[in-house]
Amino acid sequence: MPSLGADMESGVLLEWLVQPGTVVHRGDPMAVIDTDKAAVEVESFDDGRVAELLVQPGQRVAVGVPLATFATEAEPARPTVTRLASPPVRHHAAERGVDLQGVIGTGRHGAVTRADVDRAAKTLAGEPEVPRVPKAAPIAGTASAALPVRRASPYARRLATELGVDLERVSPTGADGTVQAADVRAAVLPSEPAQVPLQTGTPAPVEARAPTPEVAPSRRASRGTIAALMSRAKREIPHYYVATTVDMESATSWLRRRNLDLPVSERLVPAAAVLKATAVVLHDFPQLNGFMVEDHFVPSPEIHLGVAISVRDGALVAPALHRADELDLSAVMSTLRDLVRRARSGRLTRAELADPTFTVTNLGDQGVEEVIGVIYPPQVALLGVGRIVDRPWAVEGRLGINPVLRLTLSADHRATDGFTGARFLAAVDQLLQHPEVL
Repeated sequence: MPSLGADMESGVLLEWLVQPGTVVHRGDPMAVIDTDKAAVEVESFDDGRVAELLVQPGQRVAVGVPLATFATEAEPARPTVTRLASPPVRHHAAERGVDLQGVIGTGRHGAVTRADVDRAAKTLAGEPEVPRVPKAAPIAGTASAALPVRRASPYARRLATELGVDLERVSPTGADGTVQAADVRAAVLPSEPAQVPLQTGTPAPVEARAPTPEVAPSRRASRGTIAALMSRAKREIPHYYVATTVDMESATSWLRRRNLDLPVSERLVPAAAVLKATAVVLHDFPQLNGFMVEDHFVPSPEIHLGVAISVRDGALVAPALHRADELDLSAVMSTLRDLVRRARSGRLTRAELADPTFTVTNLGDQGVEEVIGVIYPPQVALLGVGRIVDRPWAVEGRLGINPVLRLTLSADHRATDGFTGARFLAAVDQLLQHPEVL
């Protein structure tokens, strides 16, 4: 289990994207992990062939605990997944002479229970199995007999709820008839593309149903993770704040002219210009681009801008625009769109979450005019971006109505001071007055 952020201590395996015997290469996605803030694809650290999957979907695992093993050239890959079972159940299975690999679990997340072991033991002994009659449970206020429930991974269930897909109509491809996330996506008709909401709230109901019990714990987990990290940041980091108001007349006028020659899907927005200007200016302010490591600042040789994105249940993730200073403005825009889309559909990668060197958080699209953010440790600075608003503005002694933007820098006083922060904001302001050089 990799660490996908300074605040991460454990994660939940949502779905395997490989099976024993699968040949993978370094960087290939292997699993989807829930970090309590977002679903993230975890890539392989090396080339090899999957030997054994050590963790089943639904299990919470501490950072550093093995999730899977690779086979060496001399040993074959094991064709089965290790069954999820508690130590007492494993001991009970050993006493009854039952191999857990052949037992279908009926417990939570497919875990094998003592009853499952006993039924398997009776089958081995040739005893007839008395079929279990499930107790009917009220559904949506009715007292009818229990309806059949399709087996599905936790991530697939969550995705089905978001996309409005009935799991009973999905063709499963997973082991033991389990529905995987890919099955849910395949069930969405091309003529009705899935729409992922910009701000995840309660999805539009497909039918009247009782609240899903997993929603509240997920919200509590994500809010608890954010609360713990922000409390630590405010407690340990001596923040200072500097702000400026930027005249955006030159930038917005230039963007309008540029967008006239671009298709709608490729048009540029002011947020991309702010990101690009920030990345370029960070070259001259390396003391804002890096990490605090054991009370010592370590500058980063590369500029990876973390972009704060709101995802499910109000959680925030900040995936990285890698080497943002080397991207042209169009590339910044296309990469930003891609990050937002994948963040809200749960398809970010480990590398994108693990290595931002400076974060930009923009709440302008929510109507906020000023953002005073909390630094994300171990980074040492964060730029808050507000909404562009029309204000009376004097240029060379002449008063007019110009679009202006409020920028606020939150920085770590152990790495820099207010003088450095002020010069940084002034440099970003100056660059935005000449957008053609971005």
